Amino acid sequence: MKSLVPLIIAGVLGLAPSLASAAPGSRLWATGGVTSFEGAAGGGLTPWALIAGYDSSQQWGGTVAQSTAHLQDYTLNVTAAAVSFDNRVELSLARQRLDLDTLGGRLSMDTLGLKVRLYGSALYNRWGEWSLGIEHKHDRNFALPSAVGARSSSGTDVYLAASKLFFGVVAGRNLLLNADIRATKANQTGFLGFGGDKHDRYQPEFEGSAGVFVNRQWLVGTEYRQKPDNLNFAKEDDWMDLFVAYVPNRSLAVTAAWVDLGAIAGLKHQNGPYLSVQGSF
Repeated sequence: MKSLVPLIIAGVLGLAPSLASAAPGSRLWATGGVTSFEGAAGGGLTPWALIAGYDSSQQWGGTVAQSTAHLQDYTLNVTAAAVSFDNRVELSLARQRLDLDTLGGRLSMDTLGLKVRLYGSALYNRWGEWSLGIEHKHDRNFALPSAVGARSSSGTDVYLAASKLFFGVVAGRNLLLNADIRATKANQTGFLGFGGDKHDRYQPEFEGSAGVFVNRQWLVGTEYRQKPDNLNFAKEDDWMDLFVAYVPNRSLAVTAAWVDLGAIAGLKHQNGPYLSVQGSF
């Protein structure tokens, strides 16, 4: 996986100009969400039940995205791509790099994701849309995670996501709600390995998102992500953000956010701006 991920992402990104010029699939505007920092369709911090791209019945689709966050002591950069079929199955790949600006060095991780829509539609079904996702992660630099107590350089998260769009409920605007339950052993989502000297077992964690469509092109909202606390050397905080997503057309989405990631590896107040640009096909 270590060698294949960058090659596959590079291949998809190399096709991006021709893909962007192709007409996206037939699904409705913005129904593929944006790209999370782990590569799956959703918000910036959390995956949603929505499937990437605009493909509908018997169609292919997908996304390519570049994201960055500048924190007090770290810089996060993510290159991601996803392909989907039939608005049913999504396969995503992401290369995540965390530069340790204050401490020196870099942590990097590859994430391979699979999401399957199990039931419903976020727009038209009373109970919304439900999807099951798997994210397999591998640390490319394990010396630091191992030194602070991590048990493994690889781990697999499993999550169940539910998304529902409520029409005209916030001052006449549409409201999108999403909730995930994730089973995980990841430390700092995997950047500091998996399992630890404090806990080494899967734990259920909640993730939630809420967004209001100001109009067809603008979505504003917030996300919250619980995280396990597996390492004795430093407490791990939950993550949250406030975001604005701009979708000027069916081929482009731009997301800006202010993220608050709490303490990371003992360094407190890790907050700052986040920007992601996504192309859909």
